[in-house]
Amino acid sequence: MTYSEPARTTRRLRIRRIRVAGLLVVIAAIAAVLGYQLPASSSSTAASPIDGRRSEHRGALGEAGGAVPDGATVFDDEIPGVARLDPALRGALRQAATDAAHDGVEFVVDSGWRSPEYQEQLLREAVSKYGSEAEAARWVATPDTSAHVSGDAIDIGPLAATAWLSEHGAGYGLCRIYGNEPWHYELRPEAIDHGCPPMYADPTQDPRMQQ
Repeated sequence: MTYSEPARTTRRLRIRRIRVAGLLVVIAAIAAVLGYQLPASSSSTAASPIDGRRSEHRGALGEAGGAVPDGATVFDDEIPGVARLDPALRGALRQAATDAAHDGVEFVVDSGWRSPEYQEQLLREAVSKYGSEAEAARWVATPDTSAHVSGDAIDIGPLAATAWLSEHGAGYGLCRIYGNEPWHYELRPEAIDHGCPPMYADPTQDPRMQQ
């Protein structure tokens, strides 16, 4: 009996160590899985049409051509896509953004001014994506007709910002122009007194696109 008790004790300790080691392996595996899944789930939850289009607005031409980095605001003068907007449009946007901030809403610039080269690149990508020039024209204008190239249009996100502008934008002269693009806003000063004009279903119905 003097040898059997130590043997049992040793066996019990060994079993406990094995169980503890196994438990640690399981915990580490769970932590690793959670570590990979959390960012993925948060990004998928945050995904929106604006986020999808922002990736399209990346390009080889970079910020100098009008690409806008994530998180850019209408106050970021160092970004050409913001700095080269029409001053009156930029001013109206900043006034609206300041007031929206009081409601807990932040304006993020998805796209603003674009160079003709960048606009041409986006148009080529749209033709490739949608399969024809006619279908691409519902989403991307030519460099000669785009209000982005002239600095007269901005694409705003996230959805809370476009919802805020949909309700309050006319008071700043900021109007949604196309039914299929809830993010696209232009300055219409007369809207302050008379409200925004009726929207076009898409850019192909805009007379400016027929030039």
